Amino acid sequence: MRSTTISCADALAQRDAFDAVVDVRSPAEFAEDRLPGAINCPVLDDDERRLVGTQYRQESAFAARRSGAALVARNIARHLETSFADRQPRWRPLVYCWRGGQRSAALVHVLAAVGWRAFQLDGGYRAFRRQVVTDLAILPQRNDFVVVCGPTGSGKSRLLKHLAQQGAQVLDLEALACHRGSVLGALPNSPQPSQKHFETELWQALRSLDARLPVFVEAESRKVGQLRLPDALLERMRNARCIELRLPDSARVRLLRDEYAHYEAEIGTLLQQLDCLTPLHGRERVAVWKQLAEAGAWDEMVARLLGEHYDPAYRRSIDRNFLRSADARIISIDSVSGEDFDRTAAELREG
Repeated sequence: MRSTTISCADALAQRDAFDAVVDVRSPAEFAEDRLPGAINCPVLDDDERRLVGTQYRQESAFAARRSGAALVARNIARHLETSFADRQPRWRPLVYCWRGGQRSAALVHVLAAVGWRAFQLDGGYRAFRRQVVTDLAILPQRNDFVVVCGPTGSGKSRLLKHLAQQGAQVLDLEALACHRGSVLGALPNSPQPSQKHFETELWQALRSLDARLPVFVEAESRKVGQLRLPDALLERMRNARCIELRLPDSARVRLLRDEYAHYEAEIGTLLQQLDCLTPLHGRERVAVWKQLAEAGAWDEMVARLLGEHYDPAYRRSIDRNFLRSADARIISIDSVSGEDFDRTAAELREG
């Protein structure tokens, strides 16, 4: 019977040596955050974990261990008959729990008894989380960022997609955060991840970047929706060179109507979100925006929202937060066509 413990640093360095990463924590723990690529095979589900914890507090540690052992044994048996049923003899899994304790040790012991070369992550998820936090303070220093600025509707996110399609390095923070970064930025049927999982996804993206090449990133405030950007990344972005996109106002309106079409289909959701702007603009102005939306005057409504809210807010934010924005290279795009964005992306890649 062979089993071994491996440090977090070694496990990350040797990730390709493992055939699977197995998270034995409860589904709720797994949903909040996990190692990249991990599968969830809980040895205690959420209710069972609560039950054992309650028994520990109200009865004794021995009673909790006895009940927990029975539950863990049944759950491991089920995983052997389902999740692990087709694994080959040379299968090498990396197994972890919260802190590299009894939950992962129990599964590793059984897997090793079967004959698989199972590894237990020393320190568990907690060690991985510490590594992520440490690295997020260091990784942004390796790269030179190019910050894509421009008022709302100028096509910043669209340009990032075209740059990525052409092979440029892109850090798409809004895609990682599942949010477009404004009061109306929530994506339909796509809730934002937890703060911890956002940071894990960001950590993985930063680790994959080539330090020799520039990284294009959209200008963002400290928060994207409800998620905070790490201080080191934000500081690096705010001191980076900038480019500023400019698009004709009519094209900006067209682009925003395309990208936020779900609000036209679900006007009630839009009206609720507009209420969030009442403290800034007052009930009278917000009421005008709502009336235009309810009347279906979408072009006028979007144009007024840009001119009265988004454009002034953008200029205040960009001047205050991005130190080199005044020297930004101006990039004018004539329309929202894919050809125009492709051409602009190619020009930026060439320098």
